[in-house]
Amino acid sequence: MSGSLQERFSRISAFKPVRKREPVLPNQPENQPESNADCQANCQANCQDGLLARLGGQVGRNHYGEHLVYRQWYATPEMCEPSEEVLRLLLPPKCEGSERILRCAIDLEKWLFLDTETTGISGGTGTYAFLIGLAWWESGGLRVEQLFMRDHDEEHSILLEIANRLAERPVLVTFNGKSFDWPLLQNRFRMTRQIDVPELAAHLDFLHPARQLWRLQIGPTRLGDLERNVLGEESLGWSRREDIDSARIPEFYFDFLRTGAVDGISGVFQHNRMDLRGLAALGARIFRMLAEPEDARISPLEFYGMSQLLARRGQCSKARKLYERSLAAGLPGPVARKARHEAARLAKRERDFGRAIELWNELAGSIEPSVEALEQLALHYERRERDYNEAARITRSALGELRKASRLGLIGPERHAHLSQHLKKRLIRIQSKADRLKSLGRLL
Repeated sequence: MSGSLQERFSRISAFKPVRKREPVLPNQPENQPESNADCQANCQANCQDGLLARLGGQVGRNHYGEHLVYRQWYATPEMCEPSEEVLRLLLPPKCEGSERILRCAIDLEKWLFLDTETTGISGGTGTYAFLIGLAWWESGGLRVEQLFMRDHDEEHSILLEIANRLAERPVLVTFNGKSFDWPLLQNRFRMTRQIDVPELAAHLDFLHPARQLWRLQIGPTRLGDLERNVLGEESLGWSRREDIDSARIPEFYFDFLRTGAVDGISGVFQHNRMDLRGLAALGARIFRMLAEPEDARISPLEFYGMSQLLARRGQCSKARKLYERSLAAGLPGPVARKARHEAARLAKRERDFGRAIELWNELAGSIEPSVEALEQLALHYERRERDYNEAARITRSALGELRKASRLGLIGPERHAHLSQHLKKRLIRIQSKADRLKSLGRLL
């Protein structure tokens, strides 16, 4: 049998029903021999008691059964201060009932942070969320509650607790939760056929704004990378240096189910708590940056990231100011080139042609002249200045740069053919206008 197939059977067997723990009868003889099944049941009970002792948790109960609960309150990170203006950037644009959603989302008492630890990352009906981390702002700090499924028959119990928390706090806050955590939980709710999928008033997912703000600065935007390179371990008050390898989380859970090993699982609990606290700190940082974009502590690349986010949400004037701010602060070469392009487009949109011409001239006069900037300059001289000779000269220069880019393999054949045909048509039109103007001059 292949190793892969063995692993699949091992995972399936890990979820087989376990023998329930039976209370020890007071008059049971102490030296009575135990059956194998009794030994296994007692081992399971001791392992679970060991986990309770290690974590300092307790057993939670509802009418669906039991589960393990761990609760803790942290003074850090500090509470964020959401504003309507920033929420409009982070919530889906033009969604139905947007004003009602906004009124609910601005209330911090309605927020519920969520992060799950699962038996796999592929999703599907065989993937369980065995540890659900929840958190909310309370008494100026962060209250964390973790719900653990000691065996698969406790799933209904923890799902009911999640539904109850979301009824109280219907604004869900996640990191990649829109793509993974929440769809997985929705699927698990449906599979119970007893617990309705909770309705959310709003869903804030900080992965997407984090990518726009910091991808150029740090590359991969995993939560641990953001904590280390953006938020800062000293300001957070914890470090990921002793964190577990997240790829081993399913392995630790299966080991717990098979053998009761608690070392790996206690590391998973700690990892989940750091994720929740990191998520809360990240949300506060994003709100602070977007609410105070003129803060001198913001780096040039962060200004650039905010510009992109604002431009995509239609706030072009603010985006243009931040593009200019990022250029003035000093961007790396390739990013500065992109920022000039975007700032020029927005300047043209606002009919600030003087500034647009400056930016296009900077791009056209660089070591690698921009074909787009040359084309925009040609358009300007053709349509606004009526200087057809200059427009024709610039268009020929654009054609030359296009051929050079093609030779160097910087542009694909199809794209080159399309742009070349487009510029040649423009050149013919400009020359035709120049000839008509020359003929008119002779007549006069």
